[in-house]
Amino acid sequence: METPVILSLFDGMSCGQLAISNFISKYRYFASEINEQAIKVTQSNFPWTFQMGDVQKLNTSFFKNDTPFILMGGSPCKDFSFMGRQKGMTTKCGVSIFTLDHYLRLKNEGFQFEGQSYLFWEFVRVLKETKPKYFLLENTLMNKDQQKIITDILGVEPIKINSKLVSGQNRNRLYWTNIPNVSVPENRNILLSDIIKDSVGGYGRRGFWNEEKQNYTTRLESTRKDGKSNCVVTAGITNSVTLKDGSRRYLTIEEMEQLQTVKVGYTNVIGVTKKSKEEMLGNGWTIEVIKHILSYIPEFQQINNKKVA
Repeated sequence: METPVILSLFDGMSCGQLAISNFISKYRYFASEINEQAIKVTQSNFPWTFQMGDVQKLNTSFFKNDTPFILMGGSPCKDFSFMGRQKGMTTKCGVSIFTLDHYLRLKNEGFQFEGQSYLFWEFVRVLKETKPKYFLLENTLMNKDQQKIITDILGVEPIKINSKLVSGQNRNRLYWTNIPNVSVPENRNILLSDIIKDSVGGYGRRGFWNEEKQNYTTRLESTRKDGKSNCVVTAGITNSVTLKDGSRRYLTIEEMEQLQTVKVGYTNVIGVTKKSKEEMLGNGWTIEVIKHILSYIPEFQQINNKKVA
């Protein structure tokens, strides 16, 4: 296998690279990210990362002679999320976007877009222009109409995987990929108490899917009944835990790292604020989920088989 080119959009603190590095040691990693604090964490852990800046300005001709082996990214989810504004992919004046050509025309004409979830179309642009062998897109649960747009454009059905199968955290996400035969991981039965010994569960506001109304409602719940933490988010009461004595406290950064199955201390970089660490962990991927998906890449399986032999 030649040294593969990995292209990661919305790279954040490079969760994709954390997963990739479990399979191969030699690769060329190109990241599109604009958050300086996240970039600082990436470069501290993976100093060879080539930072390419804003995805909206990414010139894919750079990859004309270097077809990416994998294109991956988790495009912004806030305007898809049932817990957010659910604006979907629209302009500020309310024009919905259904095709890449429509998006590019609006972009070229200087239209302003609502939120950030419209950046999905930049993933599609880069996908079509670079033609990688494999792609992986992650996003949150969303209404069926928005999910269908993404599914139709990418040509594959999403795989729903909850991080609670491989960690102590409840985190339900959708993954679109052309990696063949990916299945849902087996339940490892990890509880929050495996990480925080005196914990009885996550505490905070939980969302409940209303099938009839096709939306989420929320309520404040004292303790999760499944022994898991709530979804690690960028900030808020859900990043807290109920202890056996009935008291509650916020999760530490190290505990959030463990729940996201990130190596403890990964975000402990000089000059990176606690708030920024919370944000990048809340916006990041559960590494064990990504490792599970990538393990189905035939080339990675061949490498692992050779190691075993």
